[in-house]
Amino acid sequence: MQTALVDDELWELIQPLLPRRTRRYRHPGRRRLDDRCVLNGILFVLTTGIAWQRLPGELGFGSGMTCWRRLRDWQQAGVWQQLHELLLARLRRAGRLDLSRAVCDSASLRALLGAAKPAPAPSTAAEPAASIT
Repeated sequence: MQTALVDDELWELIQPLLPRRTRRYRHPGRRRLDDRCVLNGILFVLTTGIAWQRLPGELGFGSGMTCWRRLRDWQQAGVWQQLHELLLARLRRAGRLDLSRAVCDSASLRALLGAAKPAPAPSTAAEPAASIT
């Protein structure tokens, strides 16, 4: 009972970006799960909001920890950044990228240098007041 969240067209874009893992010759260990199944598991967890350890095994996506580890490894390999740039380029070529409603604020972008410190406000008193402390 496997629900496919990644269609064939999207998979053709993602598959070349994924790092290849070769099996060892002497001690190959357990065979890795298919990347497409694991990607479906990752998307299932992220879209439903369930905990990784609660991913049902009956769906055929592997365990939640397998999906989480693969997500971490792909993030460290830069797969998601490459996919984002690839999809933006395809939208731009097709003329379907509309940035007129895009917003950037300090919550999503870091201010590298910060703002200049303002000058101190000038005093409006005729003469300095006596200290009360």
